[in-house]
Amino acid sequence: MDTRTTRAIACAAMLAAALGVAGCKDTTVGTGKGADPGSGTGTASSGPVAGDGHAVSPLDNPDGTKPGLAPIASADRAKARTLIGKVATKGRGPKTGYSRDQFGYAWMDGVPGVPFAHNGCDTRDDVLKRDGQGLAYRSGSNCVVTSMTLDDPYTGRVIHWTKAKATTVQIDHVMPLSYDWQMGAAHWAKTKREQIANDPLNLIPVDGPSNEAKGDSGAASWLPPNKQIRCSYAVRIAQVSLKYQLPVTAADKQAMLAQCAD
Repeated sequence: MDTRTTRAIACAAMLAAALGVAGCKDTTVGTGKGADPGSGTGTASSGPVAGDGHAVSPLDNPDGTKPGLAPIASADRAKARTLIGKVATKGRGPKTGYSRDQFGYAWMDGVPGVPFAHNGCDTRDDVLKRDGQGLAYRSGSNCVVTSMTLDDPYTGRVIHWTKAKATTVQIDHVMPLSYDWQMGAAHWAKTKREQIANDPLNLIPVDGPSNEAKGDSGAASWLPPNKQIRCSYAVRIAQVSLKYQLPVTAADKQAMLAQCAD
């Protein structure tokens, strides 16, 4: 066997091993039935999200207007823990009286005091436009997204999504509305509840089944399957918590800090 043949076999073996690690086999994301769905079909590659610079670290995105949820670099972990450390804690209250309608109808464009408000597009389409790539719109509209590619931070997969068929992309409330209600939002004015429900800081388009698995869990009960994003997820929770002066449980705060450990 000559040198070139030996080298080719070795390279092929290395490539096969790399593909096995990366998980390059395509899978179809299942249909979701979450409380805040976006309708569409999606085919997801099970490999890691492409590092094209589209997603932004939450530390560089304090108002939630920039796209995605990029991993936090090791050098920024201390800054992340400091931010999380400022979050207040309290026990989780009862769910009595909670309904989605307590936070306004989905998705309101006219909520004062939040980014993207009063731009003529509903909140859901605003965050799809923020995070999606290769966007296509309904004929005659510059708001209603009909197809896109989404680098899903929760699974680390790329979802090729269209609006016309089954639900696969849903808008996650990072601090779930039911959780908000139990942690103090039950006593807020309706306007403030509408703000947290439509604030892009609290909203991320994600894989539907992952959103359903989360439900109204805090960080102690559920974390994104993609471990690389967990510190960023904890920071985003902290950002919402601090903006709205809404505490988390002690167990949830401990779990959030743990995601950003050195």
